[in-house]
Amino acid sequence: MTRFGMTLLCLLQVVVTSAAADNLIEPGQWKVTATTTMNGAAAPPQAKARCLTPEQVGDLAKTFGPVSGTVNSTCEQPEYEATGRTLKWRLQCRGQLDIDVAGSFNFDSPLHYTATITSKGRMAGSLISDVKTELEGERVGDCQE
Repeated sequence: MTRFGMTLLCLLQVVVTSAAADNLIEPGQWKVTATTTMNGAAAPPQAKARCLTPEQVGDLAKTFGPVSGTVNSTCEQPEYEATGRTLKWRLQCRGQLDIDVAGSFNFDSPLHYTATITSKGRMAGSLISDVKTELEGERVGDCQE
């Protein structure tokens, strides 16, 4: 796997472990299952637990928005669109490595959401990484202290 792939996976881990707004989802313990396809190769689903606080579920864009951490590339401010029970965002970075990452989240109930995150990485104009991650989050109970 390329360094870009590892960087992107780290970026997606941060995004995956984040959460919601205006009581669109409830605070508590969440199980988030991610199914990733990288350059046409599907990886086995991975499930992670995450405790979401009332503060985290109160800021949809901050908690589910993208986080950039690139080297030798400059990222623009993310674009956000929040309507009803959905959040969409896009992050573009340009430089030695050009990255275009987009997320679309559907908070279908206070106890469940689905999302798709796509990213494409190009170096010198050539596509070197094409990643799609499907997420499903479900509230499983109260946070364990």
